[in-house]
Amino acid sequence: MKKRILATLLSGAMVATLFTGCGGSSSAPAAGGSGDAKEEAAAGEGAASGDNVINLWSFTDEIPGMVEKYIETHPDFGYTVNTTIIATTDGAYQPALDQALQAGGADAPDIYAAEGAFVLKYTQGDAAEYAAAYEDLGIDVASEVADSQIAQYTVDIGTRPSDGKLVGLGYQATGGAFIYRRSIAQDTFGTDDPAEIAKIIGAGSGSWDKFFEAAETLKGKGYGIISGDGDLWHAVENSSDAGWIVDGKLVIDPKREAFLDLSKKLKDNDYHNDTQDWQDAWFADMKGEGPKGIFGFFGPAWLINYTLAPNCGGEAVGEGTYGDWAVCAPPIGFFWGGTWVLANKDTTKAEAVGELIEWITLNSTEDGLQYKWANGTLNGEGGTKDCVASGTVMANSNGELEFLAGQNMFDAFVPANSYANGKNLTQYDETINQYWRDAVRGYTSGELSRDEAIESFKQNVADNLDIVVE
Repeated sequence: MKKRILATLLSGAMVATLFTGCGGSSSAPAAGGSGDAKEEAAAGEGAASGDNVINLWSFTDEIPGMVEKYIETHPDFGYTVNTTIIATTDGAYQPALDQALQAGGADAPDIYAAEGAFVLKYTQGDAAEYAAAYEDLGIDVASEVADSQIAQYTVDIGTRPSDGKLVGLGYQATGGAFIYRRSIAQDTFGTDDPAEIAKIIGAGSGSWDKFFEAAETLKGKGYGIISGDGDLWHAVENSSDAGWIVDGKLVIDPKREAFLDLSKKLKDNDYHNDTQDWQDAWFADMKGEGPKGIFGFFGPAWLINYTLAPNCGGEAVGEGTYGDWAVCAPPIGFFWGGTWVLANKDTTKAEAVGELIEWITLNSTEDGLQYKWANGTLNGEGGTKDCVASGTVMANSNGELEFLAGQNMFDAFVPANSYANGKNLTQYDETINQYWRDAVRGYTSGELSRDEAIESFKQNVADNLDIVVE
C-alpha cells in the first residue's frame, strides 16, 4: 500500500484477511492485494514433488488459502500443493510466471493467478497459449456458468478469442458503486438514504453533471466530494467504450480523454483534497482526518472490506468513521480489479486441477467457496463478507454490514456487476494507465498544457511499448 505505481498493478485480488480476519494489511493496495504474503523465489525448493503434487503460483496468499481450505474440508482429495507466492511489487510476478510457463516441466505451474491489471495477457494476449480451456479440465462450462449466473464481464475477460474457450474466471465480483459518509450526507443533503443519494449524484445517468452539482453543494458546506482524482479514474477507465489498444494502435477513448477535464475541474474548484490513491493522505481521508471531510469513494465491495474498514480509525460503531458509511449506485457503471484463476494446458493433473478451480470459481452451492465467502463463513461465523462472481450465490446471501450501519451492500453491488464492461481491457493496462495518470497530473498541476499532456503520454507509450502511436 506504499508505492504509487502499485495502484495500477494491484487492482483486484483480496488479501489474506479472507483467512486471517478483516483488517489485514498488504504490501500493496488491497485493491490488488499482494497481502502480507512472503515472496518465494521459486516453487518447491525442498518441497514435495510427484504425481500427487499440484504447483500453484499466485501473487498473494489468497488463492493458496482457498486451496488449503478445500484440502482441509475434502480429506479424500489426495493431492498436496506446492505454493509459490511472488508479490507484484516492482513488477516481479509476471516475469517469473512467464519464465515458469515457458520452461514447462515438473516445476511448471499447474494453477496460476492473474489479476485485473494484467489478466488479458494470460487469457487473450501473449501468454494465452499456455492456458487450458476449462472444458479440458472436466468442467461443464456452459451449464455451470449459466446455473451460477456468473457475472458476464468476468466471462468476457476470461475467454480466449482465438478459439472462444473459457480459460479463466474470477471468484469475486468487482462491480463498482459509490461509498459515502452518512454524517456528511445528512449535514449537506438532509438525508443519508442510499436511494436519495443515488439521485443526487446522478446514478445511472451516464453523466458526471449531477455529480459535480453535488460537489458544489458539498463545497458550500466545507466538504470535498472525493479524496483525489484517482477516485474518479477507475470509474472513467472501466466505463470507456474502447481500451487503450485497437488493432495494434494506441487509442484514447473520448471518455478517457475527458478525464483530463474532469480531473482539472475537481482541482480548480477545490472539490477534493488532491490526494493520490494508496498514499497516506488518501487513507487519512478515510478516517476523516484530511484537510476537509471527504464525502465518498468509488469502488467495489473489496474497497470497503480491505481498504476503508482497516483505515477508518476504528473497529466498532462510534470509533473513527466505522458505521458512518453507506453504498449507492454510481453515475456510470464500472468494475475495478479482480483475480482470475487459470490452469496450465500441459498439467498432468487436469482432473484434480479442474476440481479445485470449479470449487473456487463456479460452485454455487452452500459447500462452495463463493457461498462461504459471501456470507463470511469460510472460517466459521463472523468472517468478512464479500461480493462474489456468482449471482446465484449473491441472491441467497446476506450482505448486511455493521460498517455500513446495517445496510445490505449486495443491494448496490449486485446490480453494479451487470453494468460492468469487460471488453475494454488490454494486456498493457497497468503500464499505460500509469503513463496516463502521470500526464493528467502534469496537466492539472499546471506543468503541462492539455495538448502537452496528451503528447507526453503518447511519447511514453511510443518509447516503451511495442504499440503504434499516431
